[in-house]
Amino acid sequence: MGTRKPGLRELKKHRTRENISLHATRLFMERGFDNVTIAEIAAAAQVSKMTVTNYFPRKEDLAWELNERFADMPAKAVRARRTGEGALAAVRRACLEQVAEQDPMAGFSGTKFARMVADSPVLVARLLHFHDYREKSLARVLAEETGETENDITHRLVAAQLNAVLRLMFEETVRLTLEGLANDVITGEVTRAAEIAFDALEPSFGDYAVRV
Repeated sequence: MGTRKPGLRELKKHRTRENISLHATRLFMERGFDNVTIAEIAAAAQVSKMTVTNYFPRKEDLAWELNERFADMPAKAVRARRTGEGALAAVRRACLEQVAEQDPMAGFSGTKFARMVADSPVLVARLLHFHDYREKSLARVLAEETGETENDITHRLVAAQLNAVLRLMFEETVRLTLEGLANDVITGEVTRAAEIAFDALEPSFGDYAVRV
């Protein structure tokens, strides 16, 4: 079966969402996240305030449109792990791929966006929420994949440790971005840091949730 092409209604909704996001990002970068209102975003995108909030219930969602891809990355990596590959190896591979690709979801957002987030308590809090959600999402998948109960400690411990590495690498990427380093330099620095961090976890968790 071929892939179903989106209909006109879906295309229109996608374009509306993209248009709102584009204008919101421009305004945020020009004036700062906390200094822009939903009404101003609606006016710039030439839509109603209700349309904006239908697509983005909270203003911070406009700055984090790709939050699901960010939050679900390690869980998806574990689900898709290869035969003979454990949870740590799968998350490690996914992390290093994102860094090599200079993916915005790994923190490669550019100086303006990184500064906008750093200067906004609302966005900093939202980012912390994403990190927390990501850990819980990973823990749920690990429990499913290993047959552990919800309250077992092992999958929660592994999720916390793996997510801690991802969070550190994200924060390191943002820190180096704000220092003005080029992306290629940041990629090298963060890759080396990630290798050290994942190597440190290998003795304890390398054999956990290996797919047979």
